[in-house]
Amino acid sequence: MIKKEHFGTMPGGREISLFTLDNGRISASVSDLGALLVRLFVPDKNGEMEDIVLGYDSGEEYLDNPHCIGAVVLPVANRTKDASLVIDGAEYHLPANEGKNNLHSDKASFITMCDVADQGEDFITFVQTRADMEDGLPGDRRFETTYTLLADGLRIDYHVTSTRASYINPTNHSYFNLAGASGGNVGSQDLRIFASAYTPIGNEMIPTGEIRPVRGTAFDFLESKPIGRDIESGDPQLVLANGYDHNFVIDGYKGDGTLLPVACAQDPASGRVLTVSSTMPGVQLYTANFTDIANGKNGVHYRPGGAFCLETQFFPDNIHHDNFAHSVFGGDTELRSATIFGFSVSE
Repeated sequence: MIKKEHFGTMPGGREISLFTLDNGRISASVSDLGALLVRLFVPDKNGEMEDIVLGYDSGEEYLDNPHCIGAVVLPVANRTKDASLVIDGAEYHLPANEGKNNLHSDKASFITMCDVADQGEDFITFVQTRADMEDGLPGDRRFETTYTLLADGLRIDYHVTSTRASYINPTNHSYFNLAGASGGNVGSQDLRIFASAYTPIGNEMIPTGEIRPVRGTAFDFLESKPIGRDIESGDPQLVLANGYDHNFVIDGYKGDGTLLPVACAQDPASGRVLTVSSTMPGVQLYTANFTDIANGKNGVHYRPGGAFCLETQFFPDNIHHDNFAHSVFGGDTELRSATIFGFSVSE
């Protein structure tokens, strides 16, 4: 059975709950606040359990901080140029919360309470709704997020419907450290990304529309290498972002819902291995370049480079680039996608 516990209180008095799925090998705790992934305990090569995602100790701390750690970011993850877009000839506006652009919709739009739509011994489904023109986008929208604990991993399924065509691109924004949430810099942890190309960014951190091969560059993760090996290489793209904050183009994507390998990360010291697979065409690698949080779990200070994110997604700002698959859904079309975080150990 799922364990439910008190995790905080909303300003209006509504209780925030934490739900723990545990199969004796992996334990995942998720909240009805923003469908947050709060804790994820997995074993190392000696069987020692450690929480490998960054976060906070209470729901109130998530509300008080501007970060989207562990949240399901919706309706639109990542950056949108000029915080505006056109669908079917009509112009819509998101909040301009990063200069003149938009980043991750708006905190108020994803750190909100969810309802529990369904649950069982190994899964729980959260539902959030948005009214037409709420957060600036059209359509009465329903966002379902289902966490399912697998024998060796955690699966996240998204199902989104809208009464009108709308811009929709959800992701989970968990910060991983395979040495443990308090494990320090992740530069020595190894990463492979199954992507032969990435989408370069301009001065405002938004993709230019180019799809550039990774081979022979600092963005070449086709073979496993330490995350930090090339981060100080002086590559102009890394200088712009102060590290990796880029979308990678997943090899083999056809848009037919097939789960494809996305990435594989490993901590040589603990032996923990994370494999990511998804039905989405892209993944954002972010190396916590600007993360400086003094009040993490158990009072730990999270510093820049202390985690990595692998955010499966449609390409950022896809609505403005004809060569990117557009994430517009509504009416007769709906979004269904899945991402699996699998875990194992190496010697």
